[in-house]
Amino acid sequence: MNPIDAQPEPLTRAYSYCERLAREHYENFPVASRLLPASMRPHIAAIYAFARRADDFADEPGPAPDERLRLLDAWEARLDRGAIPPGPTSPGDDCIFFALENTIRTHGLPRSLFHDLLSAFRQDVVTARYETWPEVLDYCRRSANPVGRLVLRVAGYDDPQLDEQSDAVCTALQLTNFWQDLAIDWRRGRLYVPLQERDRARALDGDLDAGRMTPEWQAALHSVAAKTRALFESGKPICDGVRGRLRWELRLTWLGGMRILENTEAAGFDVFNRRPSLRPADAPLLLWKALRWDADESSS
Repeated sequence: MNPIDAQPEPLTRAYSYCERLAREHYENFPVASRLLPASMRPHIAAIYAFARRADDFADEPGPAPDERLRLLDAWEARLDRGAIPPGPTSPGDDCIFFALENTIRTHGLPRSLFHDLLSAFRQDVVTARYETWPEVLDYCRRSANPVGRLVLRVAGYDDPQLDEQSDAVCTALQLTNFWQDLAIDWRRGRLYVPLQERDRARALDGDLDAGRMTPEWQAALHSVAAKTRALFESGKPICDGVRGRLRWELRLTWLGGMRILENTEAAGFDVFNRRPSLRPADAPLLLWKALRWDADESSS
């Protein structure tokens, strides 16, 4: 039985809405998957729902930049004030904040991590290019790393070493998403490849305009992929630093991220013709690697 089912009806309805939102949105990795302990899943869904809606404000076509920023400001204002129980016909946003407020109070989650997420979403509205790696990594510090830390807090972990490892994996996952979504982001006017890497490889923006993956862009992307792989490796110990079902969730998340990076590299980074992603055929391999994890680690 899901422990949330024993809560008052408005709270049950609020979490149900968040879980439905998590199921309906496509992601590389399942949100609040069955691998997580049942006690964690509703709370992770509430965190996801909050971030998903805010990300939509920043990314969805339509509103002008000023309007997107206004929506994000209003979202942040709601984060900082109390939530009231949603009624049977309340809009979904009321459900998100009622569930999230309960999650924050139940687990003592730092609100600063949610503010970091919103600052990254605002940055997506106003920033389209990044000159250096530190600029990209600072964006990831606010756009990706808070999620990993929130998952750890919901699971009951508050350990600086685990936080550091989680940050490395979350940043690597975010960077992998950048490289697989290069074409999508470019159509939105954004580029997350540091301009220093682009210029070092003598890659030209005009080729991206034409949907061409040239040897120069491949060289730039091989370079950023190598840094991404190094981050995955530096964060890998977190998969053995947690207990129970969360360990399996993190192993498969780590393996899935690496697999997407490998698929992107194997395609020569030609993301204009096909977006690299996890395929059904990858599932048996990932499961086998997760089961072989301890043996492979001891032999390495």
